[in-house]
Parts: sequence; C-alpha cells; structure tokens
Amino acid sequence: MPKKFVVIPTYNERANITNIVPQILAADAEIEVLVVDDSSPDGTADAVTQLSHTTPRVHLLLRNVRQGIGPAYVAGFQRALELGADLVVQMDADFSHPISSLPAFFREIENCDVVLGSRYINGITVVNWPIERILISYFGNWYARHVTGLPISDTTGGFRCIRADLLERTGFERIRSTGYAFQIELNYRFVRLGARIKEVPFFFVDRTRGESKLSLRIAVEALWIAWWLRIADAIGRL
Repeated sequence: MPKKFVVIPTYNERANITNIVPQILAADAEIEVLVVDDSSPDGTADAVTQLSHTTPRVHLLLRNVRQGIGPAYVAGFQRALELGADLVVQMDADFSHPISSLPAFFREIENCDVVLGSRYINGITVVNWPIERILISYFGNWYARHVTGLPISDTTGGFRCIRADLLERTGFERIRSTGYAFQIELNYRFVRLGARIKEVPFFFVDRTRGESKLSLRIAVEALWIAWWLRIADAIGRL
C-alpha cells in the first residue's frame, strides 16, 4: 500500500490542531500527519509533540522563523519525501478542507498524478465567507487562469493529493512564492510537466477558530506571480 502523508503548515493553530490531527488519523489507518510549525507562540508545536507521544503516525517539523505558507510547504514536502511518502496531501489546519474528502482523493489518485480539491468547478462551493472575499477569490482565480493559461478551475486552492514521483520532478524547492501564490506556482509546474490532473469538488467552510493568515501582501503576490511564471517559463528561467 502507498505510504500517505498529510502535510499541514501551522502558525498559532493550537485550538485546531489538537482536534484535526486525531480526526485525520481516524479517517485512514495508513495516513501519517506531518505538521510544519513556524514556532507558534501559542504552543502549537507542544500540542503536536504531545500527540506524537501517543502514536508514531504524527510528526513535527519545527521551524525557527515564520516565513509564510510557501516555504513551510517546501520544507514539509522535503521531510515527507525523506520519510518515504508515496502520496502527499496538502491540507489546512482549520477544518476548511473536509477530512471526509480524503477517501475520494485516494481513489482518484490511482488513475492520475494530482487530485485537486476545487471550490469553483461546480459553481462556488464556499461557506461562511463574506461576499467581498468570495469575489476577490473567484476573480483572482479567473485572473490567474487568464494570465498563465492554467486549465484549472481553482488555481489558488491548497487542498491536494500528489504522487511523490511527480512532486520530486517539479523542482518545488525552487518555488519563490511565500503566500498563497505558492499554489498557483505549483499548479503551473504540474501542468508544465504534463501531469494527469483530476479536479474534485468540495465545500470550503471558513474557519471557526483562530485567525486567517490572508493579507494584502499575500494577495498582491498572487497578482504578479502569474506574470512572473509566464515570463520565466518563456525565457527558460522557471
């Protein structure tokens, strides 16, 4: 059976991580969870350490500096591959990505290279977001698709299952995006490699605990990274 790793980046997610990790483990007896924590002052890493004492299926990667979700995922992917992962799942700590979708992800990945959870493939399946945030996300995705040519409905989504052999070929360690633009850049590399991609709809439910890490700087990065990808690819610098 393939070795499955769920990689979860965290910063001040203690209230969520103590609940979500046991639920992920209960969803599949073969899943292992790797939490990548950027030295959260709320004790997230301590909570993960306590969980790891109860089962060898929980791992902690503690980073000394808060650098953003992009570098956290790069570090998490590297560690998951070192630990022998065959399948790597990206997932948020705040329950916005439903654990109930994981079995479908693992079924679909048998016939493709990447399974992408999509909020926009069947209309707009987002719950509890204010209308202005929905509009920003929806038209941001339209913009990214238009500039990059990505044949993906949800270019900024962070809910994925990836085959390890594809991940190794992407050169993910060279990704420069630090915020949610990381998702656009990784998708671009998948498409560039000719990966077999399957989009699966899911309902994105906004967090009820903790604070969102979305900021204006992160949003602006997503705007310019689309053009950078197009230009860098054209001149062979990607």
